[in-house]
Amino acid sequence: MADPAVRTSELTREVRLPRPIEEVFPFFADAANLDRLTPPWLHFRILTERPIPMAVGTRIDYRLRLHGIPIRWQSEITEWNPPHGFVDEQRRGPYRVWIHRHSFEACPGGTLVGDHVRYAVPGGPLVDRLFARRDLRRIFDYRTEQIQRLFRPGRAGSTRSVSNEVEVP
Repeated sequence: MADPAVRTSELTREVRLPRPIEEVFPFFADAANLDRLTPPWLHFRILTERPIPMAVGTRIDYRLRLHGIPIRWQSEITEWNPPHGFVDEQRRGPYRVWIHRHSFEACPGGTLVGDHVRYAVPGGPLVDRLFARRDLRRIFDYRTEQIQRLFRPGRAGSTRSVSNEVEVP
């Protein structure tokens, strides 16, 4: 659980996919698909042996490079509610706080997929404004584009993307 005294920021993305929730959720429930949603410039690699059974308490280890700096990251699934969502929280990595809520909602013509990240970086709001926020926007923009590309029917469909970043005291 995050320290309530730590000032956090938030990043939110939503994308409407023209596919049913029963098709969309299993893709996100398979940790191996993170490779497909992570930008190549991060040199992302899952270290945990696959297949990874997803449930509350599952821990997943990763390796990546951010601005050339090697980073090891471990996340834990802290909520698991198929097919409506799950939460992963950083247990080891570059953030002081990282809580990523994945949500899935059936909607007319498909599924609304949401990513909501609450995070804090070492160095606080200044480091967030100068570096982290820009990096996260770029990473989640890539993720949104990949999701849209992977789920459009016959490579032609309508999607919607929404972005919202706020600082939370």
